[in-house]
Amino acid sequence: MHQSPQNGCAASVEIERDRQLLRAIDSGAEAFGFRTWEVAAPVVVLGRSNAAGEHVLEDACRADGVSIIRRFSGGGTVVLGPGCLNYAVAVSLAARPDLRDVAASFMTILGAVVAALAVDGLAIRGGTDVVMNERKISGNAQCRGRDSLLHHGTVLYDFDAGLAARYLCEPRRRPKYRGNRGHRAFLTNIPLTGKEVASRLAVAMQRLSFPA
Repeated sequence: MHQSPQNGCAASVEIERDRQLLRAIDSGAEAFGFRTWEVAAPVVVLGRSNAAGEHVLEDACRADGVSIIRRFSGGGTVVLGPGCLNYAVAVSLAARPDLRDVAASFMTILGAVVAALAVDGLAIRGGTDVVMNERKISGNAQCRGRDSLLHHGTVLYDFDAGLAARYLCEPRRRPKYRGNRGHRAFLTNIPLTGKEVASRLAVAMQRLSFPA
C-alpha cells in the first residue's frame, strides 16, 4: 500500500474518525454517533482483509499518485472521490439488541437509508448494497465493538464511475444481481445533491438510534 499527502492521509484521518465513533459508543461516552465526509481527490480504500494485488490496478494508482489505504471494516475495495458522500453511524447494541444479527442489521439500516433518500427505483441488493434501478449507488460495511455497532458506507451523487474502472480490478466475487457488468455499467449517481443526501441521512439515522 502507498499514500500520497494530497489524498491518502486525509482519507485515513476520516476513516480513523469513523473508528472513534465506535470507540465512543463502546466506552459509554456517547449514546449515538453520526457523521458524513468527502475527499477532494480519488483514493482507493481496501476492506480489512483485501489484498491490494488482487483488487487494485496498482500501476495506474502509482502513475496518477492515487493512494491505496485500508479501513478497519470488512467489505470490498472501493474508490472514493468527489461526488461520493461517506457516512457513518454508531449505535449501542444494548439500546438496539435487534441489530446484533449482522444480516438483520444491514436490512434495518439500509431500509432506513432507502426510505430517507426517497428516490424512485431504490432497493437493497446483495445484502449490503443500495441500488437505483438495479445500478449501485451505495456500498456498506460494518465493524462491531463489545456492545456497539459501526455501520459506514458511501452514497454516489456526482461520482465519476470511470475512476473505479481505472483503479480497480473487476471483482472475482460479485453479487448475483451485478451479473457481468463492469464498473462503469454497474455504478450510477442518485439525483440528489451531496447536502441533500447528508441531511436526509442525518434525520434517518437519528430516528434509527432513538426510535419513538
